[in-house]
Amino acid sequence: MANLDSAIDSVFWDHNISSPQTLEGTARSVPGAPFPVDGARASRSHRIQQLSLLREGFPLGIIPSFAPSSDKRLGSFSLNSLLLSPSSSNWWVGLVGQFKPKKLFADVKANIRNAEEWDLQLFKDTTKHIVDKSLYSIGLWTQIALGSSSSLLLNAERLGDKNGLRKKLMFVHPLEKHDLTVEAAWPDLFLDHKGRFWDVPESLNFDVSSLAPETGLRYRFGLHKSKGDPQPVNAVSASGGDAPTSLMPGLCAKAAVSYKANRDLWRPQEKENETGEEDTPVFLPYDLRLKEPHAAISGIVGSSLAAWITGRGMLVNGKKRSPISADVFGSACYTFQKGRFSKLYGDLTRVDARVDVSSASALAQRIFHAIRRSPGGDKSSDDALWSPRLNLIFQQQVAGPIVFKVDSQFQAGAGKYGARMEDLIYSLNYSLRLLESGKVVAWYSPKRKEGMIELRVFEF
Repeated sequence: MANLDSAIDSVFWDHNISSPQTLEGTARSVPGAPFPVDGARASRSHRIQQLSLLREGFPLGIIPSFAPSSDKRLGSFSLNSLLLSPSSSNWWVGLVGQFKPKKLFADVKANIRNAEEWDLQLFKDTTKHIVDKSLYSIGLWTQIALGSSSSLLLNAERLGDKNGLRKKLMFVHPLEKHDLTVEAAWPDLFLDHKGRFWDVPESLNFDVSSLAPETGLRYRFGLHKSKGDPQPVNAVSASGGDAPTSLMPGLCAKAAVSYKANRDLWRPQEKENETGEEDTPVFLPYDLRLKEPHAAISGIVGSSLAAWITGRGMLVNGKKRSPISADVFGSACYTFQKGRFSKLYGDLTRVDARVDVSSASALAQRIFHAIRRSPGGDKSSDDALWSPRLNLIFQQQVAGPIVFKVDSQFQAGAGKYGARMEDLIYSLNYSLRLLESGKVVAWYSPKRKEGMIELRVFEF
C-alpha cells in the first residue's frame, strides 16, 4: 500500500525527498506543508551506497541525472560516478564526482567554428574550457562505526555552479525500540510543495522516534534549530514568493503521535498441496512485497504539538509566528493488486488511492468560513494547507522485473474544475530478486524538471 508514514514524518524537518540538486541526492520536505507525493520519498540507503552498486550495471560506472542549474549554460544533464571507495571493518570513505558536459561542448564548438585555422591558440582555448571549475562537482563521504550499533556520517560537497561547501553531519544510535538521530547541515536544502528549493544556512535536528510498526502506535519528538534566513536556490525559485514559515530562524520543540491500521477486504488463502496432485513449478516473485493479489484499506491519524522557544514573536510573511500550535493530520488509502509479480508478462497491475489531510484545523476553519460565508473564507492564510490531497499510484508490469509506475497528486478545492494536478512523477522500476524487495528506479518529475536513477529497498 502507499506509504502512510509520510503523514507523521512530514511534520518534522528530516523527511528526505529524492532530488539530484546535490550530490547527496536528497532534499528535505518543508515541515507542516502538504505531504509530498509518494514516489518522491527518498531511498533509505545513502546515495554513495547506491552509486557503489549501480555502477556495476552502467558503462564505465557512470550514472546520468537531470537537474536544473542556476547557470542555464550548464544545462540539466549531468554524469555521476563513484571515484574512490576505500573501506575497512569499521569505516569507509567515498569520493563522488559529477560532470556537466553541455557548456563544454557548446564552448568548444563555438571556438572551432570561429577559428580561422587549427593552431596552438585554439588548443589553449579548448584546454581552458575543459578545466572550467563550474563544469565539475565533487563530494566526499565518510562513515565511522562507533561501537556495535552507533555510526557517524560526515559529508562535504562542492557544486560547480555554487559558491562554498555544503556540509552535513549525522549521528545515528539505534535503541531497543527507538532510533536516536542527530543531524546538522550547513546549509540544509528544503523543497516545498510548489517545487521551489530553499537553502537554510544552518540547521540542527535532534530526533527520537519509535520504530515504525505495520500497525499500531508510533510517536516522535525532537528539537530543531534554524539559523539565518532561507535563500532560494536558483533564479526560478527566487520568483516564487516568500519562504515557508517553518524554515525561518528559531528553536522549536515538536512532538507527534500517530496510530496506523489496515484491513484486508480480499486476499486469497494459501492452499495446502494435496498428496495426489503433481508438483507444479513455483515462480519466485520479483518483489516479496508484491507477491500477493489483494484489496485492502488502511489509514493513519495523528496529532502534533509544536512550541517555538526562540523566534516566537518574529514577523513571518507579515504575521507573527504563533509560539505554540497543535494540529491533527491523517491519511486513508485503498489498495488493489492483481497478479503475483512472478511471471514474465501481465502478472502485476496495482492501484493505490490515498487521501491526505495535512491540517485538520485549517480544513475546519475553511469549512466554517464557507458556512458563515465570511469574506476571509476565500482568502485563507495558506490555501495549500487546508486542501485535502488525492494521491493516485498506478503500477503495471512491462516485462519480467520491469514495472512502469505513475505517481500523481491532486489538490481538492483548486482549479477550474474543483481539483488540479499538483505533482506527477513517472518511473521505470527494475526489481532485484536477490534483494527480496529492492529495485533500481529511474524517475522523472515534469514539475521540477528533474530525474535520476537510484536504488530503493523495502519501499512499501
